[in-house]
Order: sequence, then structure tokens, then C-alpha cells
Amino acid sequence: MADELTVTRNDDARRYEIRVGDELGGFLEFRAIDDDRTVLPHTEIDPAFKGRGLGSALASEALSDLARRGGSVIPSCPFVAHYLREHDVPGLVVEWPNDDDAADSAGPGEPS
Repeated sequence: MADELTVTRNDDARRYEIRVGDELGGFLEFRAIDDDRTVLPHTEIDPAFKGRGLGSALASEALSDLARRGGSVIPSCPFVAHYLREHDVPGLVVEWPNDDDAADSAGPGEPS
């Protein structure tokens, strides 16, 4: 049986965390700029779990949660920017850092 994936928001560490069973598999950092805008600067997946889709699962759950909370997100992490170029997240408002940055960061990539 495959280990269960769970994503939780850790406000103290300012990150969303994905767990594989009981093990931390990775995280997506967030930083509130003000009440309405959140920067997403970095996503990291433990090398032991690479290639299992944890980055996409983490991004999906974190971005869906942020959409429910309202406001907008600024995807400065290349992995999150790429994810947003490939997937629609209902209700999510995206503020691209600028058009050149968004285009440059849209290349395929696995979170570090």
C-alpha cells in the first residue's frame, strides 16, 4: 500500500508541508507582504521522494488553500510559476513579478 500524502499549512514556519506517511517530504515557503498578497519564494522536495509527484501535489493543495483564503499570490519560485502556467487553480489571483520573469520561470523543472 502506498504511503498517504498529506499537505498542511505550518504558519509558525511560514510554509506548506507535504508528508509521506509520517515523513516530511517537502515544503513550499510563503511570505505575506500585506493582508492581501503572499509571495511564494521557494519549494523544496526531499531527494528521497523526487520523481513521485510530491511537488505538484504540494503546489496544488497549497495554491487551492491560498485561493480559498483570498488575496493574491506572487510566484517567485520557478517551480510554482511553472505549475501555474500548466494548471488552473479556481479562484486564485496571480500577480506575476513581471512579464519577463514569468516567461523565464515557465520552463520545466523539479523543485530543489
